[in-house]
Amino acid sequence: MQDCIFCKIAQGQIPSNKVYEDEAVLAFHDISPQAEKHVLVIPKEHYTDLDAAERGMDAGALAHLFQTAARVARGLGLHQSGYRLASNCGPHACQTVPHLHLHILGGSQLSGRMG
Repeated sequence: MQDCIFCKIAQGQIPSNKVYEDEAVLAFHDISPQAEKHVLVIPKEHYTDLDAAERGMDAGALAHLFQTAARVARGLGLHQSGYRLASNCGPHACQTVPHLHLHILGGSQLSGRMG
């Protein structure tokens, strides 16, 4: 999608602090972190949210996205103490970028509240 900031990041048009990249997925540090460690994992192909991905993305590609999130969290050392994996879907969930992305949050004690 032309005006999608995450598509531009995935295409290298906008710089990011990359954590991981392969042919299908990109992980990078959030520019406005909500936790000590906050990384976003995105598919390079544009899907607006998890609902759109479930309808249009190959099941293997969707599994790869989640497997990558787990590997990135482990690489950040979050597997020992724990982390939160979240995907905001739509305006009521406060999704601010309409491109599927998984938030990996951790590094210190998170709030028990989810919102």
